[in-house]
Amino acid sequence: MSQEKTSVYIILGSAGSGRRELLADLIADGMTPDDQPAVLLSDAESQHPFDGKLPPGPRWSWQPGPPAAIALEKPSLPGPLFLVADGRRNPVDQMEAFKPWLENNHATVARVICVVDCTLASRHPALLAWYDACVHFSDVVLLNRREGVENRWLSGFLEHFRSQHLPCLFETVKAGRVKNPALLLEPQARRLTQIFDEEQDWVVTDLEGGELEEGGETDDEEVLAAPAVDPYFARRSGGRRMKEIPDITDFLDQPGKDAAAG
Repeated sequence: MSQEKTSVYIILGSAGSGRRELLADLIADGMTPDDQPAVLLSDAESQHPFDGKLPPGPRWSWQPGPPAAIALEKPSLPGPLFLVADGRRNPVDQMEAFKPWLENNHATVARVICVVDCTLASRHPALLAWYDACVHFSDVVLLNRREGVENRWLSGFLEHFRSQHLPCLFETVKAGRVKNPALLLEPQARRLTQIFDEEQDWVVTDLEGGELEEGGETDDEEVLAAPAVDPYFARRSGGRRMKEIPDITDFLDQPGKDAAAG
């Protein structure tokens, strides 16, 4: 009998968005001590007052590559694990590096949770493209730091995603808490990306790499089939991504913000 895979929750969001405060709430009210969870932070993340409320786990480090990867020894606990992305690094790069780590460590994604800093996002419209990428990978999106944010902006932000008929859940946060932590942690995939799915869409190409429509004809005697590349992972011939996103560090005004706000 094959060993059951370890469940992993990936937490996305910018530095200072309140990720660790929300994690403390999700774990305290959504899990029991018998679950034996562990939180895995990047070694680039500053110490935080809520760290003492989180079940401890080893820190991971970024290996730029190429290819980029993470250095992390999987805890011996049965899990689940909460893998917190570096809040100052490109989330797409990290998701691309997390995927092989999960495969090599007999782990599976339970859910991807994105924490939105509404104050930061409302001040910098250019960050919508950054959150587009995060939401693309997410099952749950938590709207945090809403104090002082105009309702008009919040409605427009939500409509931007609702108009795309995305499957992920959007929930508001109040005083660092969510309404139903257990529901948000339920391991049911609602993300748009298929990178963590065992069964993915496949594309068929000719020998020159041209994609063929279903039932299409080609003069080639052979065709190639491969899993479809996630649109955020696709690269140009020179190596740059087809879909580029802003650098979040350009919009984080306070270098030490994560130490105070998670």
